Amino acid sequence: MSTQKTSSGQTRVWQRMLSGRRLDLIDPSPLDIEIADIAHGLARVARWNGQTRGAHIFSVAQHTLLVEAVMRARNPNLDDRLRLAALLHDAPEYVIGDMISPFKAVLGADYKTVEKRLLGAIHVRFGLSAELAPEIERQIKAADRGAAYLEATELAGFSESEAKRLFGRDPELPEATRVDYLTPWNAAKAEKRFLARFNAVLGQ
Repeated sequence: MSTQKTSSGQTRVWQRMLSGRRLDLIDPSPLDIEIADIAHGLARVARWNGQTRGAHIFSVAQHTLLVEAVMRARNPNLDDRLRLAALLHDAPEYVIGDMISPFKAVLGADYKTVEKRLLGAIHVRFGLSAELAPEIERQIKAADRGAAYLEATELAGFSESEAKRLFGRDPELPEATRVDYLTPWNAAKAEKRFLARFNAVLGQ
């Protein structure tokens, strides 16, 4: 997505989606957000800047499924709305990409402002509060760190000691789940499985 001037001289701050929606990054409307666009985009965005092992990138779509799996392993009776929030926690990256944490620190508050606006609109579109309760955010963040530990050690070349220092402990998923979710899928499979899990959580 490039910065362009319109015929009237204004800077373009929206992106056209494959669904036909036109999403404004400055003032994103929930009405312009479609789960198909999110799934398609996240399945094609690489975690770890693509610095992972395997024939395919490890996509943000697959990462969000891993995060939700970590949360379910810790609490099998997890509320569906919390599962949905976990699946959508990185959804803004279908528009702005997955910038590694060190680069986010360089960019500072501007990046966070855009990300927060987008996430709020996405939450509203799918029936969540624009801002989640702090306790829910803490649970998602803890699962996110657990997923990052697994990705770091299994895919991104980190030692266990380094990953433990940066991300905390191994969440100890069941072996079958661990192997499945940490084997990078192709984009079509990541998109399909993200949509399937989204629909399952919503009971569709």
